[in-house]
Amino acid sequence: MKQTALKGNGDLEKNPLKGKEPLEKTVYFGGDIITMEPDGSPQHGKSPDRQPYGGLPHDGQSQSRQPQAVLVEDGIIRYVGTKKEAVRLAGGGASMVDLVGAALLPAFIDSHSHITAFANTLGLVDLTGAKNFEDMIQKLRAFANARKLATDEWVVGFGYDHNFLMEKQHPDKSVLDRAVPDHPVLITHASGHMGVVNSAGLLRFGIGKETEEPAGGRIGRLGDGSPDGYLEETAFTAYSARIPQPDRERLCRQMELAQQQYLQYGITTVQDGLTRENDLPLLMDMAREHRLLVDTVSYIDLNRNGELLVQNQRYLKNYQNRLKIGGYKIFLDGSPQGRTAWMSRPYQNGIGNGSDKDGYCGYPIYEDEQVESFLKTAVAKRVQILAHCNGDAAAEQLIRCYERVIEKQAPIRPVMIHAQLVRPDQLKRMAALGMVASFFTAHTYYWGDIHRQNFGKERADTISPARSAQEAGVVYTLHQDTPVIRPDMMQTVWCAVNRISKSGRAMGTEERITPYEALQAVTIHAAYQYFEEGQKGSIQPGKLADLVVLERNPLTADPMELDKISVLQTIKEGRVLYQR
Repeated sequence: MKQTALKGNGDLEKNPLKGKEPLEKTVYFGGDIITMEPDGSPQHGKSPDRQPYGGLPHDGQSQSRQPQAVLVEDGIIRYVGTKKEAVRLAGGGASMVDLVGAALLPAFIDSHSHITAFANTLGLVDLTGAKNFEDMIQKLRAFANARKLATDEWVVGFGYDHNFLMEKQHPDKSVLDRAVPDHPVLITHASGHMGVVNSAGLLRFGIGKETEEPAGGRIGRLGDGSPDGYLEETAFTAYSARIPQPDRERLCRQMELAQQQYLQYGITTVQDGLTRENDLPLLMDMAREHRLLVDTVSYIDLNRNGELLVQNQRYLKNYQNRLKIGGYKIFLDGSPQGRTAWMSRPYQNGIGNGSDKDGYCGYPIYEDEQVESFLKTAVAKRVQILAHCNGDAAAEQLIRCYERVIEKQAPIRPVMIHAQLVRPDQLKRMAALGMVASFFTAHTYYWGDIHRQNFGKERADTISPARSAQEAGVVYTLHQDTPVIRPDMMQTVWCAVNRISKSGRAMGTEERITPYEALQAVTIHAAYQYFEEGQKGSIQPGKLADLVVLERNPLTADPMELDKISVLQTIKEGRVLYQR
């Protein structure tokens, strides 16, 4: 048998699988094998004292249950157990991979991100590190000069965050005019819910003093009523969608680069969490040309492009060359750090975007009648629906509208995306409805301090309430909302376990979960969210050989070191697609 070993420093010897078709048989041994094996099925609201998948210990898989080896054959896990039996079943000619003390887990599953949007950002101006307006001006100017753009071409930046700028506010059109006066310019906030355009951009969009604001959005104004360049929620999404896309081949190349980013973090299933009319053809082109390396699940923008699901039935709930349509996506509110999330109680100090009055609570995108119509469409078609809800008022709208619609219809596992400020009483109702909560738990680190400013300590400490969800019997997952942040799963696990802000403050210690529970959320729970728990999410015979090798065991590591654990290999159906 051919043997390949992982070095103790985390590097890999030359691996015979890299860049080739999967070997017929491969045996993994010599490390910690963490199966994430489910016991039972989700207990929606029935047994709050149980984990969603039954009686596994909260501190992880016991040593007595830990197998010695895994046999992979033709991209499928064939055996999990003793090394002796795995070798016997493998027979001659199998590849033997010695993990040398590393940890083998089921590959991570992205429960919410935007891979097409992420791919798009790879051709834009990265403003994530900007410290002030002048910094942004220099980055935009340098980009425009380096690309030698034609005067009618857009300059597009992404990732600025007014919370972390020296000025503590959004720039306006005058700032962007200073940067690039001869081109239309648009910059997107880190949240993806707002942005700013320059004067040339306003002219291109046809936005002037008389332009009416769309429902669920806002156009920033100067004292005389003319637009100042700031666009919020539906105003931002509607106008930014008009910017011309790069040519098809360039987008495909950027999609390939985006996939590699996910793979380096151990992810083999990704999401396109708001697929629009320009995005689906790109994804289908990638699928037809066999350029998708990872399973990609698309959720169609129901409000604007719902017909795409009907027109492309062959992809619905069925992978075609690694692409499937999972269902629909809707937005019910905005961003908590951007102060557009819809709350039942006012923001701290009562002041919000465009408001000079106490009592500002953010605002909804739709009325109940519209939300019920969206949900009825999903239920009638028996397809899943993902609903963006950050504030507890938005969460309440989703729950009450679904309660009115569901009746005795077949469950569709609706997902509350982000669920940042969902309340314990709401979680109990979610459990009864079979509703999944997908938490953007890295908010505790990136914007935890901002949430304290916006909501006060009591509410801020309850963001991404994973422990409460578990106690209520809600199946929950964890995500990064890429391109908002990198798809770094181990950092997300660290955030869920430790709940510490950038300034070092504890963010609601009562909502901390164990490393094992956090890993469940990004493996078997995420598989359940996609109706794929029978094929993915745990190391069990008959499931796909979607695996990740970590340099050390996250269940025995110092919890404060979880974000420092590197991915050594990412394996998709037996084939090594990434190695460090």
